[in-house]
Amino acid sequence: TMNPTQHGELFVTEDGVETDLDLGHYERFTGIKATKGDNITTGKIYHELLKKERRGDYLGKTVQVIPHVTDLIKSFIFNGTEGLDFV
Repeated sequence: TMNPTQHGELFVTEDGVETDLDLGHYERFTGIKATKGDNITTGKIYHELLKKERRGDYLGKTVQVIPHVTDLIKSFIFNGTEGLDFV
């Protein structure tokens, strides 16, 4: 849950996720309904990074911002964009 005194007014997506109000502005401007997948946070990125590290996906190598974190950010951005003309 986002704290309104820290983040200001909140926007709730159609699937019930509380986000920053900016996402609501983007939804109204584009006419495209926002979902939880449209809101990427550092918490989501680092949670996924830790899951991958604990699973052994990095084969004991040192986890680094470049390339590991940046690759995860790109995968979050491009998730579900197959067949689109632009992102």
